[in-house]
Amino acid sequence: MTGFPHPCLPSSLDSGAAPADRPAIIWSVAGTDSGGGAGLAADLRAASAMGVHLCPVVAVVTAQNSLGVQSVHPVPVAQLQAQLDALAQDCRPRAIKCGLLASVEAIECLARCVDALRRDGPVALVIDPVLSATAGGAAFSNAALVQAYRTLLLPRATLLTPNRREAESLAERTDTTTPALARHLLATGAQTVCITGGDDLNAPGAAHLALDWLDAQAPAEPPVAGWLALPRLPSRHHHGSGCTFATAAAAALARGYPLADAVVLAKMLSWSAVRQGYAAGAGAGPVKAEGSFIQDPRCMPVMGFADETTPSPQTLRRWRQALAARPVPGADQATLGLYAITDQATRVGPLLAQGLSQVQLRIKTASGENVQEALHQSLKLAQQQQQPGQLWINDHWREALAAGATALHLGQEDWAALNPEERSQILNSGARLGLSSHSLWELARARGLTPNYIACGPVYPTTTKDMPWRPQGMRNLRWWATMAGCPVVAIGGLLSPEQVQDCAETGAAAACLVRALKPDMSAADLRHFQTAWMNGRARRPLTPPV
Repeated sequence: MTGFPHPCLPSSLDSGAAPADRPAIIWSVAGTDSGGGAGLAADLRAASAMGVHLCPVVAVVTAQNSLGVQSVHPVPVAQLQAQLDALAQDCRPRAIKCGLLASVEAIECLARCVDALRRDGPVALVIDPVLSATAGGAAFSNAALVQAYRTLLLPRATLLTPNRREAESLAERTDTTTPALARHLLATGAQTVCITGGDDLNAPGAAHLALDWLDAQAPAEPPVAGWLALPRLPSRHHHGSGCTFATAAAAALARGYPLADAVVLAKMLSWSAVRQGYAAGAGAGPVKAEGSFIQDPRCMPVMGFADETTPSPQTLRRWRQALAARPVPGADQATLGLYAITDQATRVGPLLAQGLSQVQLRIKTASGENVQEALHQSLKLAQQQQQPGQLWINDHWREALAAGATALHLGQEDWAALNPEERSQILNSGARLGLSSHSLWELARARGLTPNYIACGPVYPTTTKDMPWRPQGMRNLRWWATMAGCPVVAIGGLLSPEQVQDCAETGAAAACLVRALKPDMSAADLRHFQTAWMNGRARRPLTPPV
C-alpha cells in the first residue's frame, strides 16, 4: 500500500522478507466471535487495512454477541497443531499474533510452533493476552492459563499488548503504576510492552486522552518509552479494539517497521477504527478498521518521554493542544524557505544578506569561551541585517538564551537528556523551537512539544553525521508534511537545486542546505537553489490528502 511511509531502520525480520510482488504474511492464532466483532473477524479487518495477508488459525470457538460471551470452546490441540503445520509448509509468517487461547495446551502448542519457526529465521510474536471479555460473560482464563502465559509465551514475546487489568494479572501486581507494571513484564523476557489504556480512566489525563504506555527495549533498536496519546473518543462501539491494536502491530512488524513505530501505527489504526465503530446489536458494536487512517492527520498521536511517567498539567494541556491541531502561537504556518546550516559564526551575516530567511549555527563542540564568543558574534551579525531573518542556535541552549537568542534547535537525544526543569525553562522562555525527527515515534514525541517546526531527515544519504536511519526520500517527506501538524523542514543530503525543488513539491516548509553551502558558493549559485524552491512551492499540493 503506497500510502505508508517506508520503515526508517533496517528490520530484524529482513531475512524473512516477502517477495516484492506479495504482501507480507502474518498468522493470527485466536478465537472466533460469532457476533463478528472481535477475535479473528477484527484481525482480518485490521490486516486488510495494514496491507498484509492474514492466515486465521482457530484456537477457540466462542458463542457470543454484542451483549457478552455465552460460552467458550477451545479446539482440540490436534486440530490447532494441524492448522499450524499446514501453514508452516506453505505460508511462513513474518509475525504471529495470538489472541484468545483459552487452554494451557494451546499455549504449549503455540510455543513449540514459534520455536520451530525461529530455527529457520526470525519471526515476531505479538501477544494480546485475552483473559476476559469487556462485555462480560463466560470466563476465559484461570490461574493455570495465566501461569502458562508467564512461563511459555512472555519470554518468547516480541511485543506484549495487555490492557491494565491483563497487565496486573500477568505481573501479579495491582499496587503499582502502569510504567512500573511494564517494567515488571519486561523482566519476564518480553522485548517490548505496550499497556493499552483505552479502558483505563485512572491514567493521568484520561478524562480527555486515551493513553497507552510503551516501553520498547528491543535488541539493535533505540530504547523507547513514554505515553502515547490521542483524544478519548465518546464512541461506545469499541468491540475488537484490542484485537485490532495487536494485529496492526504484528502487521507493521511484518512490513519491516521497528517496534516503537509498529506500536505508533497500531495506535493510529485502532483509534481510527474506534472512531468509525458502529452498532451491530443492542450492545457495544465492532470497530471498523480501514486503510485510510494512514493519510489522516487526526490519527497521528503525540508521545511523551521516558521520565514523564506522570505528565504535568502543563504537558497534558500541550498534548491536547497539539492533538486539537490549533496553531502554536508564533509558529511559522507558511513557508520557511531555504534553511542554511553552518558551523561558522562569520557566515551567518552573509547568508542572511543573500536572502536566506533561516540560518542555523551548529557548533558540535563542548561549551566554552569559543562557543560563547561564536554565539554572541552570530547574534550580532543577525541583528545587523536589513531584511528580516531568523537565526537558530543548535544545542547550546543555555548559552544561547543567556545571549538573547530567540530560536533554538535540538535533536531528540539532546532533549531526552534534559531534566524536567530544563525542558520547562526552554518551553517557557518564549524562544522558537525546532526539533529533529527520523522515525514515526520521534515525530510523535516532537509533536507533543508543539514546536515551531519538525525536521525530517535524512532526506537523502548524508555524510555530515553517522546515523543508523535510512534516507527518507520524497515519499516519507510528503507523509511527514501531511501528518506533522506543524511546518516540516527537509534536511540531509540536499546538494542540488533539483533536490530542493522536489522537497518543496512535497509540501515541506523548508529545505536545509548544509554541504551544498560551499565556502566559494556564488550569489548566482544560491539563486539557482532559491528559484528551484519557489518553483517547487508553486507545484506543491494545496491541501494534504485525508
